[in-house]
Amino acid sequence: MQKEIYEQPIVVAQTLQSYVRPFEGEVALPTGDLDLATVGRVTIVACGTSFYAGMVAKYWIEQFARVPVDIDVASEFRYRQPVLEPGGLALFISQSGETADTLAALRHARSEKQRIAVVVNVPTSSMAREADLLLPTHAGPEIGVASTKAFTCQLAVLAALSANLARAKGRLTREEEQDIVAHLQEAPAALNAALGHDDDIAAMAHLIAPARDVLYLGRGPDYPLALEGALKLKEISYIHAEGYAAGEMKHGPIALIDEAVPVIVLAPSGPLFEKTVSNMQEVRARGGKIVLISDAKGLEDAGEGCIATIEMPEVHPLIAPLVYAVPVQLLAYHTAVLKGTDVDQPRNLAKSVTVE
Repeated sequence: MQKEIYEQPIVVAQTLQSYVRPFEGEVALPTGDLDLATVGRVTIVACGTSFYAGMVAKYWIEQFARVPVDIDVASEFRYRQPVLEPGGLALFISQSGETADTLAALRHARSEKQRIAVVVNVPTSSMAREADLLLPTHAGPEIGVASTKAFTCQLAVLAALSANLARAKGRLTREEEQDIVAHLQEAPAALNAALGHDDDIAAMAHLIAPARDVLYLGRGPDYPLALEGALKLKEISYIHAEGYAAGEMKHGPIALIDEAVPVIVLAPSGPLFEKTVSNMQEVRARGGKIVLISDAKGLEDAGEGCIATIEMPEVHPLIAPLVYAVPVQLLAYHTAVLKGTDVDQPRNLAKSVTVE
């Protein structure tokens, strides 16, 4: 797992090479016969970590392309009898391309006259073979059961898809597309900078390891990252953790806050920062112990009074989800190592879930 976390700058760069033309300032997808300009709705279906990548993509697609997006957990998708208008785009995300629930959902969407796009790490997989639009992540084999590099490569592909869809729908100017490409090109270096804080994260793992419960908070695209951070901690350290949209704290979870519950806050500086800090102060007022993950500006404004802070590079909001994946992965990893659990083969889990 540690090796795969550290591979992320390289594999994200490799993945972006397939989808971005930096000299032309263009996003280039192998769309073939699929005309993205005619897409009126996108339905995203995935499981686990891939589902959280899809949640980030929902923010991007709606923001850039102004196309409505539904997102479903694959195991629920068919059973709620979704209304799928013919000609819609159904997007399936899977590391293995063999996940039973997701594959069954893909076949259901096909029967409902959806055009099928898949983001997979195995281009010879069942999902890849059944897709109209195949979007491979070039993460290389991922051996650790808890997904790390596959997740950030999925995000890179989904960012490129969002930009491509926005251009096809006439929502991006030439300058805006060039801007997006420039920011995507900055992602590998920003991931590298995030990895530079590994020692700081290792040094604070002892604050998390004794906890029975941990809460993760984020707003906007950082909300799915809070969910992903909680999932990583659960998977490999066996500590109960929950991710919440920061504004939801007041609607129930704040009852859980006491001095024994660490609260991990993902809050890059930017338009949503002040709101998240306000939620953070509510936690602190009730005795909560806060770990703030932010950039230098954010830590300067709100780091005081936290039990620990983790500094991230200051990045454009588009690539923040890729960058903030690193500290939540490392925090889970170091906490699990400290607890002595099997990081690469956590109990009860399989790398590819091939039964429903």
